[in-house]
Amino acid sequence: MDELEEIREAQPSPLLGVVAVVGFPNAGKSTLVNRLTATRAAVVHETPGVTRDRKELMCEWAGKRFVLIDTGGVDVADPTPITRSIVDQAREAVAEADLVLFVVDARAGVVPGDEEVAQLLRESHKPVLVLANKLDDPRHDTLALELHRLGLGEPIPLSALHGHGTGDLLDRIVDELEALGPLGRPDLPEDAIRVAILGRPNVGKSSLVNALLGRERVIVSEVPGTTRDAIDSVLEHGGRTFVLVDTAGLRRKRRHRQGIEYYSELRALEAADRADVALVLVDASEGIVEQDLAVADVARKAGCSTLVVLSKWDETAVGIEDVRGELRRRLRQRPPYIAVSAHTGRGLERLLDTVAELFDRHVARIPTPELNRALADLRSARQPPSRGGKRLNLLYATQIRVRPPRLRVFVNDPGLVTRDYGYWVENELRERFGLEGVPVSIDFVRRS
Repeated sequence: MDELEEIREAQPSPLLGVVAVVGFPNAGKSTLVNRLTATRAAVVHETPGVTRDRKELMCEWAGKRFVLIDTGGVDVADPTPITRSIVDQAREAVAEADLVLFVVDARAGVVPGDEEVAQLLRESHKPVLVLANKLDDPRHDTLALELHRLGLGEPIPLSALHGHGTGDLLDRIVDELEALGPLGRPDLPEDAIRVAILGRPNVGKSSLVNALLGRERVIVSEVPGTTRDAIDSVLEHGGRTFVLVDTAGLRRKRRHRQGIEYYSELRALEAADRADVALVLVDASEGIVEQDLAVADVARKAGCSTLVVLSKWDETAVGIEDVRGELRRRLRQRPPYIAVSAHTGRGLERLLDTVAELFDRHVARIPTPELNRALADLRSARQPPSRGGKRLNLLYATQIRVRPPRLRVFVNDPGLVTRDYGYWVENELRERFGLEGVPVSIDFVRRS
């Protein structure tokens, strides 16, 4: 295989289209999404209504790729505000989709809620596949026949839980999307900035995402813990592409994390692991609390560059000076900070510009000559530690990795590096090269 063929093989196949998964609460939508994507990306729990926001996932089958949108349970008749928001989210997902999977609990038969969802789909004029779910025994596939009354075509019997019929479904999805023609939706550019939005419950994460996007992309509620999945949204600003990931609130105490919240927190941690920049939201009206510091530590351990966002700035009398010293004293990465208000829009453009600047430092490479000039200055600025008459000598350094930066400093004896001196070198280099908020890793190694 020549080089050109290798490059072509390495490139992912183009996206065929977007597929929305909708249905009445507890019909098994999230279980189906997990089965089709071979992941645990959607939160699945026996409590009806667990999925609230819509969630986009990549699905690949037989070398073909498409986007799968998991949505909350659609109960058109329920007047409660959060259920109305879920319905609106599902409507928007259907509007964005090229194909809709309508999931129905075939064992329960057609219920009034299914009729209402069917009417919504008829009005959308989108292609629909009706899925008769929860038919765990193929001998009961005849129960799917009742779903003809929905007037949306031939029902497809399957069991999302056990996988019965899901392979045939994936074949059908690919066929339907290919018949619709090319999507023409570009993949994300390689320099897309992945931003995880982290914070304890109810600090305004979802409100910030919606304000940045200028639309209701994730559900906002005054009830803490509304967001249970990590939700990706793409935003263009200043010629840059941002992938915003809203996440569930992180609770510090393990005993407070049970059931759904435990799995939702795992999604938040996974979101941090795949992000470049983490926005650590702090409720400015409450000031910095211990739990905020724990969230910032999650971002640091995940290798994210960190920006502290003082949210709800329109609701507080706390001054910038009140938080500056606290952040510098207690957060190892010395992150920059910015005050914003999702309600008034204050600081939002500057927030995105700051994220872009932080990302550029996150992926930057320090020229080796500059790095070693800095090392020479450090040798003269502070006497290195010694033990048993032997003194540490910083010989030379090089950067061995980016995104985030990792440095290798060659010394005469790594055992002479004290914790205090190592942190001092890290912070001095961070300040010299403008790496505030960037997780700089330094390996002190013996020159061979």
